[in-house]
Amino acid sequence: MARVLVIGAGGVSSVCVHKMAFNKDIFTDIRLASRTLSKCDAIAASVKDRAGVEIRTYEIDAEEVPAMVNLIRKVQPALVVNLALPYQDLPIMDACLEAGVDYLDTANYEPKDEAKFEYKWQWAYHDRFKEAGLMALLGSGFDPGVTSVFTMWLKKHKLKTIRQLDILDCNGGDHGQAFATNFNPEINIREVTAPARHWENGEWVETPAMQVRTAFDFEEVGTRNAYLMYHEELESLAKFVPELERARFWMTFGDEYIKHLTVLQNVGMTGIEPIKYQGRDIIPLQFLAAVLPKPETLGETTKGKTNIGVIATGEALDGSGEKTFYINNICDHEEAYRETGNQAVSYTTGVPAMIGSAMVVEGKWQGEGVFNMEEFDPDPFMAMLNEHGLPWDVKELDGPVDF
Repeated sequence: MARVLVIGAGGVSSVCVHKMAFNKDIFTDIRLASRTLSKCDAIAASVKDRAGVEIRTYEIDAEEVPAMVNLIRKVQPALVVNLALPYQDLPIMDACLEAGVDYLDTANYEPKDEAKFEYKWQWAYHDRFKEAGLMALLGSGFDPGVTSVFTMWLKKHKLKTIRQLDILDCNGGDHGQAFATNFNPEINIREVTAPARHWENGEWVETPAMQVRTAFDFEEVGTRNAYLMYHEELESLAKFVPELERARFWMTFGDEYIKHLTVLQNVGMTGIEPIKYQGRDIIPLQFLAAVLPKPETLGETTKGKTNIGVIATGEALDGSGEKTFYINNICDHEEAYRETGNQAVSYTTGVPAMIGSAMVVEGKWQGEGVFNMEEFDPDPFMAMLNEHGLPWDVKELDGPVDF
């Protein structure tokens, strides 16, 4: 039983806080803070209506470390759950160290001035957290997060070694908008427009963004074009599954999304360098994010399903030779909205954030330092996925999938 402080008030935070409130035997006191107090209050009102749980809210700039320290000391949580923007990871980690509290997030740090996300900045905090006797759990979303846990479950129960790994993220939902992103537009577009990278034979192989694609038939969604991208769990998987010969990440995008994004890139609207407009510096991508539909407003109109999973090939645990397994979750946008008021993209990240928080506060995952999901026993996390809205399925395939 624990008090937690959640930072951020977007769709993922809304899902996480709702799910925490539905599990008040674990989370006895939930506090919520963000830069915009009205967003916190709206989530708190929804939680009160759906779960009958009162949540106290606070206004905070998560990049202001002294203010964060004061808030943490005032609230005295067992865990700070960072569901704000990736830019804010390091300031919040600094505040947790100073205030003496454990830390969790769903996405690794990304500098504001460079569209690059990797774990090196947060891994550098390991000794400081260890010396303080504190734990930081990184990437407790779906991808990263669940996909890493899926991989380690396969390695524990099915495969002695994993030679090849493909992560497939399909959003088959339709929100009815000409162009909108299902999570923070700025982060989404920076991710999609960055060069693709995958791990092969002990090194990173880089290709132009959105140039390599394959068609895959996703159960309950249908055949969709999936594009090779870089995603942060590839970095941690390459570290913690050292025998990997190849690891790739694929995400689906519709033709309309690609068309709109191509035009926006061509006219400079996805840039992150400041430009002068009427005597003021503006960042084109931030302006674009401000005029696009807010992801948290898409839940009511989004229909369809997501299908996210991993395909792993390697030496079978039972000594029967090489085998290939596919483990995945299918989530319904409308069911997610009925339960939490948010669409499935937020749901599939917010639920794992709640489960990771439960792992930490209940002591099922313990340690001093900075940790990734691959470093812990996958079984209790996998059990909670089945119990709390993200049931998974595993099947053996005839052989490796040829992309």
